[in-house]
Amino acid sequence: MDTNMLFSIGLNLSFPWKVVKSEFRLLDESNIRELHIWIDFEYGSRFISSKGTLLSPHDTVDKQWRHLNFFEHPCYLHARVPRLKTDVSSIEMVQVPWARHNSGFTMLFEAFAMALIEEETPVNSVAKTVKEYPKRIWTIFRHWISKGKRNLNLCGVRRIGVDETSRRKGHSYITQFVDLDTRETIFVCPGKDSDTFKRFSQWLIEHDGDPSLIEVVAMDMSNAFTSGCMRYFPQAHIVYDKFHIVQDTNKRLDEVRKAEVGEKKLLKGHRFTLLHLRKNLPEGRLQELDTILLTYPSLGKAYSLKEGLVDILHAATAKSQGAWEDFLKWMEMAEQSALEPFRKLVATFKGHLFGIKTFFEQGTITNGVLESLNSKVQLAKRRARGYANVNNFMDMVYYINGGRNFHYPLKST
Repeated sequence: MDTNMLFSIGLNLSFPWKVVKSEFRLLDESNIRELHIWIDFEYGSRFISSKGTLLSPHDTVDKQWRHLNFFEHPCYLHARVPRLKTDVSSIEMVQVPWARHNSGFTMLFEAFAMALIEEETPVNSVAKTVKEYPKRIWTIFRHWISKGKRNLNLCGVRRIGVDETSRRKGHSYITQFVDLDTRETIFVCPGKDSDTFKRFSQWLIEHDGDPSLIEVVAMDMSNAFTSGCMRYFPQAHIVYDKFHIVQDTNKRLDEVRKAEVGEKKLLKGHRFTLLHLRKNLPEGRLQELDTILLTYPSLGKAYSLKEGLVDILHAATAKSQGAWEDFLKWMEMAEQSALEPFRKLVATFKGHLFGIKTFFEQGTITNGVLESLNSKVQLAKRRARGYANVNNFMDMVYYINGGRNFHYPLKST
């Protein structure tokens, strides 16, 4: 079997395509060798146009594609690609079987790059592995993500969760919308203002969804999110979920801690001890916690209020009788305490009572799904050391949290 036939079989070529030449090239002033393979079509071959007509080539264009390495050597395919004259003024290029239209890579190369990204390898690291520029790998990635986004069908979306995150610490924010039933990200856009809901409404319509059919929106107590939801999804029930309620409460607890710290060395290094629930602390930390709470009564009172609120929220999730009444009593206790951060917290709760009450009535609707998805995003950010390009970051969020919707060659799942 000659080399050309061997490479033809290896590349899975069929009539009219065949390998006609191959050579190794030694790059100047380096020990790197490249394998170059030339593919051609049989003389007299005809090709099917986009209109279904069998035509002879009008002319050809020389093309090159990066392929998977041949052992450790970079490999490139070359071919004369036929162009067809479909009518007097229209010429189109034949689609070759080993690469997609207008790509400088073979499908197998793209599949390998996407498989590395699927295994949570940062794009810059993928580029180093395959010895390509990161921008070219991002181009591959964006193509397949864009294709998946175009094919999204959102006709069944009824309950959504909304949250924001930054692409880099202290940098611009993006907002993601998640289908709480499928547990997948269905829309991402820059910013965290009320207009994000306008853009999501338009996105729904473009993908067979209906904004008027959205029943529930789970979110934090952001005034921008609240006004956006009320304006563009007026029929939807707003739910301020327990994760954000606890998060806001922890912030107030930390304000009390900071006010107590000063020169008090006992409190230093114990921020996370105070933010954890008692039941989640190991024995050694429990003793530290008890010492701190006994030594600093204000902290003891704040911690007790936090734990009491968490218990009430758990009761609401379990749909226990009287949970709402217990929450109203808790607000009275917090308001009557001498702790200014908690009195401000109660004022915040009172301004958003309708959405908090919806959570107590619904019980099971939370942004827990979003918190779980966000943890994946944070991990990807740490591995990539942030994202300089906001569009790349948004596409990565789509991919990480909406993987079921995205299909590329040889996808593993």
